[in-house]
Amino acid sequence: MNNHLIEITNLFEAYQTRRPLTDEQKTALYEKLRLEWTYHSNALEGNSLTLGETVFYLREGLTSEGKPLVDYLETKNHAEAVDWLFRFVKSGEPIMEGFIKDLNTLLHKGITERPARGSDGQTIMRPITPGVYKRQPNHVLTLTGQIHEYVEPIHVHDQMQKLVASIDAQEGQLHPVELAAHVHYEITRIHPFDDCNGRSARLLLNLILLRAGYPPIVIKTEERRVYLETLEKADQGNRNPWLMFVIEHVKQALTQT
Repeated sequence: MNNHLIEITNLFEAYQTRRPLTDEQKTALYEKLRLEWTYHSNALEGNSLTLGETVFYLREGLTSEGKPLVDYLETKNHAEAVDWLFRFVKSGEPIMEGFIKDLNTLLHKGITERPARGSDGQTIMRPITPGVYKRQPNHVLTLTGQIHEYVEPIHVHDQMQKLVASIDAQEGQLHPVELAAHVHYEITRIHPFDDCNGRSARLLLNLILLRAGYPPIVIKTEERRVYLETLEKADQGNRNPWLMFVIEHVKQALTQT
């Protein structure tokens, strides 16, 4: 175990001494987390709602003029996914492929298509299949301007099976922060779904942390460039910057929660 993980373990032990919280404290912390997590995770993917609009919508159910319906659907769905995640932690059930697919389905409730660039460069609406592994290849334009191809559809099922098996084998053996970082990276590397792979990866990262008793982390929209840079370095064979990125966020969560 490296020195950073030893420090995390020590912080975690100190964090546990501050438990238990009162019911009122738990409710307030959870509400703040749910709102900020939903806003930032969606904003990282281009959702146009501000934090204030996100809070207003989730608390009051009211929308702002001029904002796309899909942005509100994403907000509602993500908040419900956070609620479901906490219920799943309490259930103690194993993390299976079906759970990951159901999570992706929930994130897409009411959403059946996404804008995409056609072969002629024009924007078109592309149908998506929530909770179903991709049938067409997908790729991304990296920060350096290179096209990065994700895992081919024909290999997704096998690689997702291996990922789920690794979670089952390593949970309780590997340090939770290492495992959480590994699971997030693997989801983004495989990119198993048509859409919402990033949101799914961040939810699964926090699921691993929560199951080990750690507080969840929130990757903020203003950190987007560093976040993507560390994942790109992992794609190039150096996963350490990504692990350190997660470690620093866990440190913050342990000392500020």
